[in-house]
Amino acid sequence: MARRGAAALALALALLAVALARVGAQGAALQAPDYSVQETWSREPYYARPEPEPEPFSPPLPAGTGNGEREPRPPESRPPKTATKPKKAPKREKLAPEAPPPGCPPLGLETLKITDFQLHASTSKRYGLGAHRGRLNIQAGINENDFYDGAWCAGRNDLHQWIEVDARRLTKFTGVITQGRNSLWLSDWVTSYKVMVSNDSHTWVTVKNGSGDMIFEGNSEKEIPVLNELPVPMVARYIRINPRSWFDNGSICMRMEILGCPLPDPNNYYHRRNEMTTTDDLDFKHHNYKEMRQLMKVVNEMCPNITRIYNIGKSHQGLKLYAVEISDHPGEHEVGEPEFHYMAGAHGNEVLGRELMLLLLQFLCQEYLAGNPRIVHLVEGTRIHILPSLNPDGYEKAYEGGSELGGWSLGRWTHDGIDINNNFPDLNTLLWEAEDRQNLPRKVPNHYIAIPEWFLSENATVAVETRAVIAWMEKIPFVLGGNLQGGELVVAYPYDMVRSLWKTQEHSPTPDDHVFRWLAYSYASTHRLMTDARRRVCHTEDFQKEDGTVNGASWHTVAGSLNDFSYLHTNCFELSIYVGCDKYPHESQLPEEWENNRESLIVFMEQVHRGIKGMVRDAHGKGIPNAIISVEGVNHDIRTASDGDYWRLLNPGEYVVTAKAEGFTSSTKNCMVGYDMGATQCDFTLSKTNLARIREIMEKFGKQPVSLPARRLKLRGRKRRQRGGRANT
Repeated sequence: MARRGAAALALALALLAVALARVGAQGAALQAPDYSVQETWSREPYYARPEPEPEPFSPPLPAGTGNGEREPRPPESRPPKTATKPKKAPKREKLAPEAPPPGCPPLGLETLKITDFQLHASTSKRYGLGAHRGRLNIQAGINENDFYDGAWCAGRNDLHQWIEVDARRLTKFTGVITQGRNSLWLSDWVTSYKVMVSNDSHTWVTVKNGSGDMIFEGNSEKEIPVLNELPVPMVARYIRINPRSWFDNGSICMRMEILGCPLPDPNNYYHRRNEMTTTDDLDFKHHNYKEMRQLMKVVNEMCPNITRIYNIGKSHQGLKLYAVEISDHPGEHEVGEPEFHYMAGAHGNEVLGRELMLLLLQFLCQEYLAGNPRIVHLVEGTRIHILPSLNPDGYEKAYEGGSELGGWSLGRWTHDGIDINNNFPDLNTLLWEAEDRQNLPRKVPNHYIAIPEWFLSENATVAVETRAVIAWMEKIPFVLGGNLQGGELVVAYPYDMVRSLWKTQEHSPTPDDHVFRWLAYSYASTHRLMTDARRRVCHTEDFQKEDGTVNGASWHTVAGSLNDFSYLHTNCFELSIYVGCDKYPHESQLPEEWENNRESLIVFMEQVHRGIKGMVRDAHGKGIPNAIISVEGVNHDIRTASDGDYWRLLNPGEYVVTAKAEGFTSSTKNCMVGYDMGATQCDFTLSKTNLARIREIMEKFGKQPVSLPARRLKLRGRKRRQRGGRANT
């Protein structure tokens, strides 16, 4: 009987759910608490937030005429570009001055959570300007007349045009954000529009302001996003934007994002299967400078034995560039332990990398305290440095704009307008010119290339943040590093600069190309989306042919990049990791982005233990600093640290390795690198040359070497005098 009772209860609940679903589909008015959906990772459920007044409106399904409204048909065959406006919404500010848009989060046009199949339009000029390109902040390709243009553009300029989004479930729509067309040559944007919603995509209800249709103020230029909130939240499945006027010399073109809260639908298996969840108890929010510093302090207090907070310098505005060290002996370099770094925020508006770094700090601390063997082994065997915000001045500008209203570039540069990522000295040209001068003595080595004097002068256009990073990298013997960026989903490895003159794209490999390819693939292959052949490209580039990796110069050439400088001036192998299509995702997207990148972040750190490592000592067992480690067949050397220890990243294989230092005889041996994780120990003991021994002895006694023939003549003269003295006596 108990089983029957339980079965009856389950059946009754199922029928009730079906009945409620039918009521919702018919557009019945829903009670306010039911409009919200609580994501499993939310710190605060939506229903805990105050509901906007008045009550949300839900359009009915078509039934005769009713309140439904068909698409407007103006009587004129060629309507003017500016139509009569019954009601106009108040003009919106271009940027939100203090906080991101309140209420519901974006549906995900920019983050690609909304697929191309969910976007539809009345007409389009061509495929490259189709509805699937009408996403906020999407960028056009170099050749705009291709498949990757910078907006949705209608095929005709009339009042019949529209673009719509199918949310695939009942959603409480609360606002619309629009931009114009991204183009170097054309000026196209919509200056006003109507908003309509529907439950079946056939019968539409126009958003009203009182008794008339509401006309929303659009854009006045093509790049700055403009937010319009609906006067009353609208509950429906479809939302449509109907342009009413546009720039006089342009066409109907727009990019957009929709704000909305999906309603709970427990009976829809599709949505339950595709919802991302996380079990990590981390602080999933955007942190301004003060909050970032406070979070670092909290982590340091939780894990005082393995963390240390320090700064590498200050920004142009005087904000300290904070870093956190994670090691079992923070504050000191342990002989034989490699040094690794992550840095983020070189472009202040690429915020996702910054938040991933703060989440990684929390995660490493928590997992170390929990005794996670993988994390414990990583922390105790590696000295990890994490610099979350290299350009805090730029971030503060982007933070004021908010996650959706900052556009593509607000906060990208430093306060004095410098792009940090491309602000390092161009050492590639020095190296390549030296290699081309084959008949002249080689003056430029293949590593540790000196910084030109002009770059070090006070008048050079070099950001203070750039100088701080250079000093940091010269002080600490980093082996591997990753700089996190945004706006794409790919890992880029050096060289970033083309070798051929007048080319903008050309594959330019380093001597360690195979190692860099592996390092890039180690991150991309463990990311949830980078190597997914089914995913849509972010903007214009399809990186699937190289499994989510790309040689920087074959993508676009950059002189003075951080990656190239690091490789040619230090021992560090540096890569650029582009962690998401959306540079500044909404707070609600952070848990999913963390899940996308968490495993990759850990795997990439573990690669610092791949290759060979060891000590270079003299005959007395003392470490030799600045000794050169050369690998046969690889035209790039590295050097030992101050204690004589070194790390050389290599792929599995057998290598002929030579260690040499000034004043010592060189030593060569075979070193085998296996497939198992963990660098192969390969130590060297060097003997001093005869000349070095003589110099050392003479310096010890405060004397200088003399000519041996002259010394012999002097001794002979002394002996003659002694003999002469004896004869006289």
